[in-house]
Amino acid sequence: MLDLDKFHRQESARILSTLIGLLGDFDLAEESLQEAYAAALERWPAEGTPRNPRAWMISTARHKAIDRLRRSRRFQQKSEQLLRSTAAVEPGSQLEDAMFPDDRLRLIFTCCHPALDDQAQVALTLRSVCGMTTEEISRAFLVPPATMAQRLVRAKRKIREAGIPYREPAPQDLPDRLEEVLLVLYLIFNEGYLASSGDALVRRELCREAIRLARFVCELLPEQVEAQALLGLMLLHDSRRDARVNASGELVLLEEQNRALWDQQEIREGCACVELALRRGARGIYALEGSIAAVHASAPTPKGTDWTQIVGLYDALLQSHPSPVVEVNRAVAVAMAHSPEAGLVLLDEIAGRGELWEFHLLPAARADLLRRLGRTREALEAYRKALELTANDVERRFLRARIAQLSLSKNSA
Repeated sequence: MLDLDKFHRQESARILSTLIGLLGDFDLAEESLQEAYAAALERWPAEGTPRNPRAWMISTARHKAIDRLRRSRRFQQKSEQLLRSTAAVEPGSQLEDAMFPDDRLRLIFTCCHPALDDQAQVALTLRSVCGMTTEEISRAFLVPPATMAQRLVRAKRKIREAGIPYREPAPQDLPDRLEEVLLVLYLIFNEGYLASSGDALVRRELCREAIRLARFVCELLPEQVEAQALLGLMLLHDSRRDARVNASGELVLLEEQNRALWDQQEIREGCACVELALRRGARGIYALEGSIAAVHASAPTPKGTDWTQIVGLYDALLQSHPSPVVEVNRAVAVAMAHSPEAGLVLLDEIAGRGELWEFHLLPAARADLLRRLGRTREALEAYRKALELTANDVERRFLRARIAQLSLSKNSA
């Protein structure tokens, strides 16, 4: 008997993306898939697991969609499209033999539709095709969950009311959609690399999926240098995965990581990707972030890190892609290159503007610099604020440990 929970974790996003392509309606696809899962829970234990569970789920959801449409005025509009989609649910059909080497990548390109604004394209794709929750997406965009939920509703409404066709883009249309597609992959990887919630710091399945899809993009559009840079950036970050938590699953900071655990093969490939992209003229966000990651990866020890070069790269990144997150990362680099005091001044300027007030990144960075400066009371306040804002269990345990250590040292003083 198939483990339906495991099947859901592994296949639900892929199935949903296929249904969106077949039905052209996000809400209808989600509702029909839920009904298909309910049918599977009822029928599979009694009848046995189908030979092709994924195809069964798609076919069942499609029939559920037809039943829903028959009860609405939309049936006549959708009927021809649904009849044409019959062959697409069969294994080996044209749905999987199209221009794209991967079904999910095809749907990502399809859902990054230019009729929507950039953020709506990316957010809706992350929610419907990649299976990320509204809360995860909201943290990726640094907005409250309620705000992101409203954006998703508005985007779906616009698609439905404007009759936006969700068709596979032609080859000549792919470069125009690439920026949003790369951002989708970047945010998938980021959620995997530093999970916004849950009991694991790293969600390796998301990191692997983002890297896999990035490789496909590089094959599909070999002339696009930012895609190559993004692949290199992902590989360089992923190379540190085994060193980022200890045997007990606790967080290990970059400066304390055992660099012998870093994946040298990934580092070599990642550096090669970034260097190739730079030689071919890449100067975008992924090329710059990839260059920063390459500097970290090439340092034999924490003290051997060229922090001055990293500050220069953050200066370039801040000029071309300004954001408070980049400012925070640059401030930390300044602290390492020059002094904790210099970094703290920059962080306090960001805090004074009221930015990132709902996210733990800023108070966590301030807490660390305050701790280094021996300003224990202020560091404890900042650590407690960061603890209040993070939902990841591994980070919460790390912050609690820091608070306990500082409280002990404060009481002993």
